[in-house]
Amino acid sequence: MDKQGKTLLLKTFAWSLGALVVVVAFMAWAESIRWRVFRVDSYQLFPLFGLLAFSVMWSHYIVSAVRQYLDIAKAELKNYIEITSFLVLAALFLHPGLLVWQLWRDGFGLPPGSYLQNYVSPMLRWAALLGTVSLFIFFAYELRRRYSERQWWSYVRVATDLAMIAVFVHGLKLGRNLQSGWLESVWYVYGVTLLAAMAYTYWLRLRRRQAVKS
Repeated sequence: MDKQGKTLLLKTFAWSLGALVVVVAFMAWAESIRWRVFRVDSYQLFPLFGLLAFSVMWSHYIVSAVRQYLDIAKAELKNYIEITSFLVLAALFLHPGLLVWQLWRDGFGLPPGSYLQNYVSPMLRWAALLGTVSLFIFFAYELRRRYSERQWWSYVRVATDLAMIAVFVHGLKLGRNLQSGWLESVWYVYGVTLLAAMAYTYWLRLRRRQAVKS
């Protein structure tokens, strides 16, 4: 297959995977509220955006690994990256934002006390804090357009990868949709393939560094 054919295949795969994970996230959430999607409050709605944020970010890792395997320039996926990154950013705001807003409206004060003391079990506060720390790391990554050329930016990329793993654990421990049922199995598939995509990317980076030195 020539370069043009590979690029078309990659774009089709990227958009298809992105659409698939969005549908999976929505179906899992809708099942958890018995498909009463037009009669929900903020407590019921905010988990949807957590599922969407992680799922679409997971698809980014998978698509990136495939892109590197096919040796296709990142610029070929510019539209896909920009649109899905906007979706992720919106979901990252809405997931904790809706919960914080509703807790404040109900008189529980401001975060982190509002959700740590009134919404999350004391035994799982560590998992909630994983999500909070990861959120700030993801927001810091949005500064890549300005700072990605700096030498220290590689540490931010590593922190983002660790944040993805942390969010996987955060969802597994706190996500009501993930405590049982088919989505739990899907979530573990996400976790395994995420680690595989990360390992492949770091292996490629190591090879490039060795090639430069030699």
